[in-house]
Amino acid sequence: MRTGNEPTTARSPLRLRLCLSLWGLAWAVFGLAAFTLTGRPGWAAACGALLLLVLVDMAVIVHHIHQGPHYQPGRNIPPYEPDHGGHGRYGH
Repeated sequence: MRTGNEPTTARSPLRLRLCLSLWGLAWAVFGLAAFTLTGRPGWAAACGALLLLVLVDMAVIVHHIHQGPHYQPGRNIPPYEPDHGGHGRYGH
């Protein structure tokens, strides 16, 4: 059943993102090694930059996974109701 607030209560598939990051990590390392060995420094630098980007992405994903169910609730936890801009903790 759709409630109309799916974009604000959507859950990120972190395990899938982690698997895709591992796949990207493998290809970036392979590309870096291959282009370094064949003497193509421009392509090797591009693969090195991609490798750094993948490592940062993996660190963010692992951090979010370690935050537990508040950030990534399981299938048995219903979505949180989004904040509609009501009064905060001190009534402001």
